[in-house]
Amino acid sequence: MTTLTTAERKTDTAVARTSEARTSALRTVNPAARARSGSSVHRSKKSIALTVAMVLFLIYALVPLAWLVINATKTQEDLFSSFGLAFGSSFALWDNILATFAYRDGIFLRWLGNTLLYVVVGAGGATLLATMAGYALAKYSFPGRRAYFAVVLGSIAVPGTALAVPTFLLFSQMGLTNTPWAIIIPSLISPFGLYLIWVYTIDSVPTELLEAARLDGASEMRTFFTISIRLLAPGIVTVALFSIVATWNNYFLPLIMLSDPAWYPLTVGLNQWSAQASGVAAEPIYNLVITGSLITIIPIVAIFLFLQRFWQSGLSAGSVKQ
Repeated sequence: MTTLTTAERKTDTAVARTSEARTSALRTVNPAARARSGSSVHRSKKSIALTVAMVLFLIYALVPLAWLVINATKTQEDLFSSFGLAFGSSFALWDNILATFAYRDGIFLRWLGNTLLYVVVGAGGATLLATMAGYALAKYSFPGRRAYFAVVLGSIAVPGTALAVPTFLLFSQMGLTNTPWAIIIPSLISPFGLYLIWVYTIDSVPTELLEAARLDGASEMRTFFTISIRLLAPGIVTVALFSIVATWNNYFLPLIMLSDPAWYPLTVGLNQWSAQASGVAAEPIYNLVITGSLITIIPIVAIFLFLQRFWQSGLSAGSVKQ
């Protein structure tokens, strides 16, 4: 019993000393706390300014989307008789969707299939080629490596529109114009994607891991497709999204390469529908153009939402110290 009492006294003494130490520490830190409170007020002012800027940016980004969704529910008459961000007298979204797919024997569905073909083959091939080339530049030494990399960096600065006319002349001599290859082959080249994979490979694929795989007897191709691809997943997804968006929104190249409406992508096809409103035999179908534009952005949104998990799962890539 005496031992227990002594232990309790020691505990009380320790608690008292701890409370005194905390009190003195608070008194000592009090001026610093005041300084921090002043800086927090200053930071809160900055936060308010940043919040206002982000709200304005959000409005700038969402208002066109809201306009597109709202006007896709209107008839041709309501488009010109009602406010742009207000619904019309009738809800015609489903009628507009059916009319879009049925107009001119379902040419919109053909354009959608063409766009998917260009994206799957063109953007998918561009992602694969950029991944393999960027990985090789980052992990292998070969003659002309520096010159090749300099050419890649220089090609990033050249806009695609500047190469459209020379590409058309080249493909015209080869007899490839007005064919899907005129869109797919130029889409296979992605200098920015190659550069992005090169940078990402240096930080996320440890050289020691590759050497260990080689010591275990794994070939270079097996090492690339079983080990490196998994580590490069976030970078590959980023390059794929850039390539998909660029191919999906490609307009100028198909415009000069294709003359047969059967091979048009959605961008050129919807522009042709919009052009029907002018001329001698004008046939305005703005309600179908707006509805088709809304349908066009749905796959891109779905792709972003689907591939987002690969970004989240790969946030720790590149954290290995070498």
